[in-house]
Amino acid sequence: MIIKRDKDKKEILGVLCSGRGTNLESIIKAVKDGGINAEIAVVVADKKDAFALKRAENAGIKAVCVDYKSFSQREDFENAIMEELKKCGVTLIILAGFMRILGKNFVREYSGRMMNIHPALLPSFVGAHAHRDALSYGVKVSGCTVHFVDEGMDTGPIIVQSAVPVKDDDTEETLAARILEEEHKIYPKAIKLYCDGRLKIDGRKVEILDE
Repeated sequence: MIIKRDKDKKEILGVLCSGRGTNLESIIKAVKDGGINAEIAVVVADKKDAFALKRAENAGIKAVCVDYKSFSQREDFENAIMEELKKCGVTLIILAGFMRILGKNFVREYSGRMMNIHPALLPSFVGAHAHRDALSYGVKVSGCTVHFVDEGMDTGPIIVQSAVPVKDDDTEETLAARILEEEHKIYPKAIKLYCDGRLKIDGRKVEILDE
């Protein structure tokens, strides 16, 4: 599947966050600098105290809290998020530190139009403790991965990856900091490739097309 798009029209991004929003900040900068042909229409967080909401407000972007704790059913929570995204005309969803596993209906609704970044070289070390697991395993190289979201946990087709060395004296915190620097580089890159219509999904593989 080649992701076809009208290059004269900007993609409309909706960013889902749960925490600090440092990847969000790198994406905001890339959009403002003109590196990504897109508009960030809304930032949605699942926690009231997520600093990502403040980053969005500071950038003049609509910031919405859909508080997970306010819903008794996950489906209702996800429907509320979808309602916000649709109100804003979102065409591409960016998960940037969003710490909820989305259900099948949500994922299917945005198949091929939702990205995530994971702090490991997938398919290794999926889940919420990638740095701890990488250090426990004793790997010499780790990194980060941008991938399309499917119905599994960190199992979607890989778009781009970046590797970093693991040092003998690394802690979870030092390794995380080194990987985060790469996340801030490759996530905007992956979004730009999508917005430029340069991605082709073929089963598990994502091909980057020539300009």
